Amino acid sequence: MRPSHTIRLAVALAVVMAAAGTAGAQQPPAAVSPAPEPPAAQPPATAPPTEPQPGIEPDAVAILKAMSEKLAAAKTISFTAVSTYESPAVNGQPLYYTTVSQVTAERPDKLRVMTPGDGPPTEFYYDGKTMIAYDPAVNLAAVADAPPTIDAMVKAAYDKAAIYFPFVDFIVADPYKDIEGSLKSAFFIGRSDAVGGILTDMVAIASDNVQAELWIGVSDKLPSMMRAVYPKDPTKSRYETEFSNWRLNGRVDPGAFASARALKAPRIDFKIPEVAAQAKP
Repeated sequence: MRPSHTIRLAVALAVVMAAAGTAGAQQPPAAVSPAPEPPAAQPPATAPPTEPQPGIEPDAVAILKAMSEKLAAAKTISFTAVSTYESPAVNGQPLYYTTVSQVTAERPDKLRVMTPGDGPPTEFYYDGKTMIAYDPAVNLAAVADAPPTIDAMVKAAYDKAAIYFPFVDFIVADPYKDIEGSLKSAFFIGRSDAVGGILTDMVAIASDNVQAELWIGVSDKLPSMMRAVYPKDPTKSRYETEFSNWRLNGRVDPGAFASARALKAPRIDFKIPEVAAQAKP
């Protein structure tokens, strides 16, 4: 869980929701009064007791590792991810946007993400050598050389063009290793049958940059939902991704990870988009 928020593909027509800053009201000057008598000596204040902090519970780690092993063992993965993210309007009112991503990955070096949703549709292709971010609505493509693994490619895509997938932790080679490095706490919450129509284990995890809750299938060991908030984000926006239609080790068309139309499209630079801010009341 690297970046602090989800950013659409470089070729998407994005909208920046800028929060309106409000200047604080001026306070009247303090009245001038005689200096008070020195106070009587007081005993030193006692610091309030520190709230106990949850650690990393073995039960939670076992659930996370079982999920990771199930995903890591799959040569091919496909699933649907419905992501809802919050972005404040200029008056501070939270607005919610949703994207639906059809994801197909073939380890170690292929990925396709087809994303319709709130805003223009986007397509992303990676074949082990090249990554393409394509906007079919305007027929523009950003194309760049790519590293030879999915893990290295997702980092390069973010560094070069701010492209980030909210499900990235579940498509890397070792999902638990990707989470473990910054883990500060992990604990088991309980079980729920209200998500995805199956019984799930609920696990809370946290690092310095993210606090997340995962619903993981008791039987299939696959993620059903994830909710996250980023404490250092000034807006404290919340993000949710629901997972469905999991298919592991299924046959994938070799041509799925490239697009002739995208390669023929006019090209733009594969870089962070320069987006004009648009305010909404």
